[in-house]
Amino acid sequence: MIKSSDYKVYSKFIEGLAKKLTKFYYSKLNRSFKVSNKLKGKGYDPVTSADKAFEKFIRKEIKKKFPDHQVIGEEFGHKKSKSKYSWVIDPIDGTRSFVIGNPTWSNLISLNYKGIPVLGLANFPILKKYYFNSSAKNAYVSEKGKKLKLKVNHEANMSNMKLSAAFHGSLSLKQQKKIPQILTRMQFPCADALSYSHFAEGKLDVVLQCSNKIWDIHPLIPILKAAGGIVTTWENKNPERAGNIICSSNKLIHKKILKILRPVSK
Repeated sequence: MIKSSDYKVYSKFIEGLAKKLTKFYYSKLNRSFKVSNKLKGKGYDPVTSADKAFEKFIRKEIKKKFPDHQVIGEEFGHKKSKSKYSWVIDPIDGTRSFVIGNPTWSNLISLNYKGIPVLGLANFPILKKYYFNSSAKNAYVSEKGKKLKLKVNHEANMSNMKLSAAFHGSLSLKQQKKIPQILTRMQFPCADALSYSHFAEGKLDVVLQCSNKIWDIHPLIPILKAAGGIVTTWENKNPERAGNIICSSNKLIHKKILKILRPVSK
């Protein structure tokens, strides 16, 4: 893993980047934008001119500071190099929210070392707050000039837990009927990366999502783990693989929810 001195350099960079991204949004992108559908009649996966502008901006900032690093972005692909470091970018996570004016969209960025996410940033320009980790054990939310340390709610149990879930069209109605215990507990809204962020704050105790890509989850993994959370796939495998993701605030809940999900996680 990376040294503590390296953590300081990179966490300082991502904090500065969060502030620059919010400023960039209000100075350049808080206006009309174009929307196109990546799937062209086979479904709906929107991309906007703002997605592309954000990613270009992020790539430019990374190149200025770390020109040899690899970069993997949702919109412009993989810039390869021999570096052990790679940046994974989702310029706008929650593009559907962005399109309709819902403030829950974010900029997601992770720094990976040898393919493993070690630092993450979730920046919410409209909410004017950002979440990040500064080491493997320390994560924070910054809002109104104040930083608060993130910590999941370890005291939650199956009877009082707050669960948020989104299937993103990946589970059929027939499959959903196999997990009634999940359906009856889905009492809190799921808002893309904001739900994972709320989990890190202890506001939610379990978050389930389907069909996450690496840029959806890699930036969040280091934050969630540093806040004390457990993160895996629904098959209880490494979350770095992406796909269907579960995060829980303690081992007991995690084990029980994984068991409930078994009929739809094979």
